[in-house]
Parts: sequence; C-alpha cells; structure tokens
Amino acid sequence: MDRQPLYRRKTALSYKTEEQTVVRGYNVSDLAEAGYTFYDMLFILFQNRIAAENEVDMLRYETGEFLEHSMSPSAASAIAVIGGRPNLPAAISAAVMTFGSAHGPGAAHGYMMHKYIERARVEGKNIEEMGKILVDEYMDAGLAVMGMGQPQHHDGDPRAEPTHIKHEQLCSGVYLELQRSIEKHFNARRKKEGKDYVSVNMIGAGNTALAELGFSPNAAWCIGCVCRGFSCAAHATYTMKKGRAWAASKREPMVQMLDLSMIKYKGPADREVPSQAERQAYARKQKEEGEYKKWII
Repeated sequence: MDRQPLYRRKTALSYKTEEQTVVRGYNVSDLAEAGYTFYDMLFILFQNRIAAENEVDMLRYETGEFLEHSMSPSAASAIAVIGGRPNLPAAISAAVMTFGSAHGPGAAHGYMMHKYIERARVEGKNIEEMGKILVDEYMDAGLAVMGMGQPQHHDGDPRAEPTHIKHEQLCSGVYLELQRSIEKHFNARRKKEGKDYVSVNMIGAGNTALAELGFSPNAAWCIGCVCRGFSCAAHATYTMKKGRAWAASKREPMVQMLDLSMIKYKGPADREVPSQAERQAYARKQKEEGEYKKWII
C-alpha cells in the first residue's frame, strides 16, 4: 500500500515558489493585474477554466442575491454563538453548520437535476417529459420536490424569479429548462389536488444557475457557504461590536435565545439602489455626509 508522507501528496490546484503563487497554471498576481476577480477565481479553482463574461455576470448576480436573508437559522446562529464571545471564526462556523435540507445552499437539488438529466439522455426522453417524471416520482413517494416553496415568503421568494430571468438572459440551457418543467408540473399536480400555487425558491433558482455555469453540486454548495458566510460574519461582528455578551439585561424581559422576536432591526431606513450611472456621485455624497459611519462594523 502507498504510504507516502503528507508532503508528497499531489494536488492539481496550486503551487507556490518564492516568486509567485500559481493556481491551475495561472499566476494569481497576473490574474489580478489583468482585471480578473473573485468570481473569475471560482471558475478557475473549481472548473480549471477562464469563464466568459456572461458567465461571470451570472455568478455575480446569483451570489449577490444569495448573500443575505436576514434572520435565517445561519444568521441567528452566528448572533447566538458570538454572544458567548468565542473567537469570531467559531460563530461563522456555527452559522455555516446550520446549512442542511431546510436551509442554506445544499447539494441535493443539484444531484437531483444531474440524475434526471442523465436519465433523459439514457431513456431517450426530452427534458419537458423528464420534468413531469421527476415531479410524479417525488410526489407519489410523498417526498418534497426540492427547490419549491419558501415558508417565510408566502407569495414566493422575491430573489428566485429574478434569478431565473437573469439566467434566461445570460446563459439559458438544459438545467433551466428542467427546472421550469419541474415548476410547471409540480403546480399542475397541486392544482389538481386543490392546493395553492407554490413558487420556486432560491435553491431552485440559484442552484439551477450554478449547475448551468458548470459547477458541480458540491462546488455549488461551497460557493453558497462562502457567500452566506460573509453575511453571517457581518451579523456576528455587528453583535460583537454593538451588543452585550450573552445578550441580556436586567432592564429587559426574559426571553429565550432562539425566540427571533428578540432580535430587532435597527439599521438604516429603506433606500433606493443607485444605478451604475449614478454610482460615483452617490458614493461621493455618502462620504461627504458621513451618515454611513455610524453603521460601520
């Protein structure tokens, strides 16, 4: 049996010398100097390729939509854990560890899509037919159809359909075709059973886009974890800087830590997002007025 010491293990990802760090054959300094960004590096790391501009635009959009979801289990966990004042990474780790079948990026939706797309190829069926087969098999077995429904957003996850639309504009393909078929046949079954319409959720929309971009289910899961991890880090950092340790006070009524009603939003009022054309003037005005400074964490 091969018992090579750890320093002789092999990797196809990167190496470094005294002069450079190289990822998948590309000098990272050269990439940065040439204008390649964090999003480009995800394609290089996970897929060993330079992505087209439309693909980078899709990844940028999807990760932007997924980054924040307010008082989700991950954000609440980050806030709860930092209350004990461990090191910051402990709170972020706890947040990411909440990701599972009911919350977070997950890989199962991607595996489901890969499986049924391959079945369509093997069985000689088109994607529309396979979407109906998937829905019927899951619902007949009493299983939840992954990617459908969002309990907090009763009229549909406001992030999901815009992600579908952007997907259609930038890189539409077989994964979006299957997801749309799933949504169609899922709601046809529900209508027949006298049940209300259910919209796609962010897993259904976001994971579909990531699959279309060529990311494996596990790579998509990793991207989601890193993406939401930034948000959870911000929740933990804000609480660490602005709140008490083990958030409690004799001046406040006793509450249970997992009662999310105890977490009150005290941030900036709702405001319009500036267009890219307005961006420079908007940023300059913000700096001049200085209002943003009291929210820095």
